[in-house]
Amino acid sequence: MQNNPNMDYDQLPNASQPNSEPLASVAPGTAETSAAADAVASTTSEAAAIPAAFTPRTDLSSLSRHAEAIRGELSKVIVGQRDLAELLLTALLADGHVLLEGVPGVAKTLTAKLLARTLSVPFSRLQFTPDLMPSDVLGTSVFRPQKGDFEFRPGPIFASVVLIDEINRAPAKTQSALFEVMEERQITQDGIRYPLPAPFVVLATQNPIEQEGTYRLPEAQLDRFLFKLSVGYPTLEEEVQILQGHHAGFGGTPLEAVQPVVSAADLQELRGQVGRQHVEPKLLEYIARLVGQTRAHKGLYLGASPRASLALLNGSKALAALRGRDFITPEDIQYLAQAVLRHRIQLTPEREMEGGTPDDVVKQILQQIEVPR
Repeated sequence: MQNNPNMDYDQLPNASQPNSEPLASVAPGTAETSAAADAVASTTSEAAAIPAAFTPRTDLSSLSRHAEAIRGELSKVIVGQRDLAELLLTALLADGHVLLEGVPGVAKTLTAKLLARTLSVPFSRLQFTPDLMPSDVLGTSVFRPQKGDFEFRPGPIFASVVLIDEINRAPAKTQSALFEVMEERQITQDGIRYPLPAPFVVLATQNPIEQEGTYRLPEAQLDRFLFKLSVGYPTLEEEVQILQGHHAGFGGTPLEAVQPVVSAADLQELRGQVGRQHVEPKLLEYIARLVGQTRAHKGLYLGASPRASLALLNGSKALAALRGRDFITPEDIQYLAQAVLRHRIQLTPEREMEGGTPDDVVKQILQQIEVPR
């Protein structure tokens, strides 16, 4: 008999060690022989049923280490908001822009600034206002009398992480200046193309309550955001912790406590690992069915475009990598569906009058589409 290294030899009769003859004292053809054989078969079957430890085909240790370092830096200042931090990291690894929506005072801007501080890359902040012009964002050409020509002077958009505070306060003319920047990572000025530094991420905030002095973002611009994240209030325990920290002298915003832990080269390498994630063909079809259903849903006036499918795919690959897997699952897709789709779909007037929300429709679609297994 060949020894099974996974076998529990203490359960076998007359088997004190693996190299002994466990059934030598049992006469062939007897009932004891049959019982002993059944015991061996049962033990072997149980050992085979024990799943082996999961080992990713891609080494994700570096990605996990850098992600934990960023989380650790954010937690020095931010209380709670773990889901928000995970989704921001997901967008960062998926090379996508993020729109943060929430009432004033829930740390939207602070979180974005802290995330930028964890990266060793250039950072700029823009406060959008109704009188802001496209040249204030992109830059402008200045005439040089000495040389008799124009010199382009880059605007604040030329940074790796750009925080746009209250993005919905600028008019459509200024919003349109972001179209080429967010999609193609470049601007065109006077017929000359100026590429932006890599990596390039836009983190924008807006207040969903205040409507005076604001403008609705164009659909083409909303579609360029990978995620739209709703930032809610802290829990009671978290708010007590915030008060305790402020009372103990931690008040203010000690941004200096957060240190850079990821370089631009590190981020590019991590994004390369995310791009090599394994995706089953049936999951690609699942994504296409989910997004396609938004175009056929009776409660929607506008469905999601193929860019939403790409966003759901790239986001799921990044989320799976953050969670230590080199393959995506249907749960990854379902987890990100609302963040990817809520700003890309429009409700019909009838559905709005009924009090429906885009998130409600996305939940219905997730329930309607069969999950691949």
